[in-house]
Amino acid sequence: MIVLGIDPGMAIMGYGVINEKNGHLEVLDYGVETTPARMDTGERLLRIFESVESLILKHQPDAMAIEELFFNKNSKTALIIGHARGAAVVAGARMNLPLFEYTPLQVKQAVVGYGRAEKQQVQQMVRLLLNLKEIPQPDDAADALAVSICHIHSSGMGRKFGAR
Repeated sequence: MIVLGIDPGMAIMGYGVINEKNGHLEVLDYGVETTPARMDTGERLLRIFESVESLILKHQPDAMAIEELFFNKNSKTALIIGHARGAAVVAGARMNLPLFEYTPLQVKQAVVGYGRAEKQQVQQMVRLLLNLKEIPQPDDAADALAVSICHIHSSGMGRKFGAR
């Protein structure tokens, strides 16, 4: 089973693609899509949409997992991230890709085993679980890989789909 994980953001959207086969996790791709602040909002959202669509076409994932928004004190920031998240979700929907959403607490619980884990603990577990020499950079990419791992660990979808 191949999972595309998304850490949504307007300026920086992290992505991570993992293949799970017989309980073994293999990183296929990870990185970020950036959009400059000077760019028109519509153009930024289009870039995010097209980037996610391109990743789906390239890797042919079985599912897309995305981090849910948590409402913090800055509602303007939450709204902007919500727009970016929506662009990614629509790209997946357009490609008929099943969508799974996870809260930051669920991601931490699935990756570290503790829902209140620190960011560094999550990143170290991502490195260990994926057998990487270093923590994936930038942080947004590591977070997206964590979302992919969360989906694989939380859903048992690999057994349901029959891993590729």
